[in-house]
Order: sequence, then structure tokens, then C-alpha cells
Amino acid sequence: MSDVHSPATRSYNMSQIKGKNTKPEMLVRQYLHAHGLRYRLHTKDLPGKPDLVLPKYQTVVFVHGCFWHKHPGCPKAAAPKTRTEWWQEKIGRNVINDERQQSDLTVKGWKVLTVWECELKPALRESTLRQLFEEITRANSA
Repeated sequence: MSDVHSPATRSYNMSQIKGKNTKPEMLVRQYLHAHGLRYRLHTKDLPGKPDLVLPKYQTVVFVHGCFWHKHPGCPKAAAPKTRTEWWQEKIGRNVINDERQQSDLTVKGWKVLTVWECELKPALRESTLRQLFEEITRANSA
């Protein structure tokens, strides 16, 4: 099945998708900052340029979109009905890159945490963020 949009429309739509400072990422940043944690953003010298780097806790946090990083079992991770093979290849490469980057970070001694977009829905947000905070701060005492 072919794309439902013209190449120009598809190009424009794709250009509007942000990789940094997304709403889910901002929610995580605001919560952690309000709870006293300080971090660096998108550190280029670490594999995968983690969204948040907390050197004090030797922890990095990735805030992943369920679709773009294929959140297992999440309905938002379903492949589009058009150009399915192309999308599966594209997102499959993201998943492979994520796994490699997380492995590289672990080997370098970093604790790697991932927050999924769907875990930040209003009904789950508070418990997700509280659990993330506890996971980060527990890393320091381990």
C-alpha cells in the first residue's frame, strides 16, 4: 500500500517531529528538577546522547516515544498501515541502536533508565515519575 500523503506533505510532517525537548521529556525534567535533582541534557560524549545525564548518580535517562522506539506491548507502537515494511525497517534500526547504546553505556559504568511516553499519561504520570526518582536516587546508595 502506498503512502496516503504526497512526498511534500510527508516531508513536512516528518520535519515537525522533534527529537529534543519533547513534551514527555519536559515533564520528566520538570519533575526531577522540582525534586532537587540536577542533570545535564543530551550529552554528546555519551553513546546515544541521553536525554538526561545525572553524573552524581552515574545514571542516564532516555525518554522514548512509544512509536519511534517500539515500546513492547504498547498500542502506540503499532506499525502504520501504509508503507509497513519501510516503517518496520526504520523503527527496527532505532531499536537496534537503542540496545547498542544502552549496552555501551552499561559497559562504561552508567545505569540506564528508560521512561516511555505512554507511562507519562496523566493517570500514570505521578507514579512513573516517583518510581523514576526512587530508581535514580537508589543508584547512589547501591
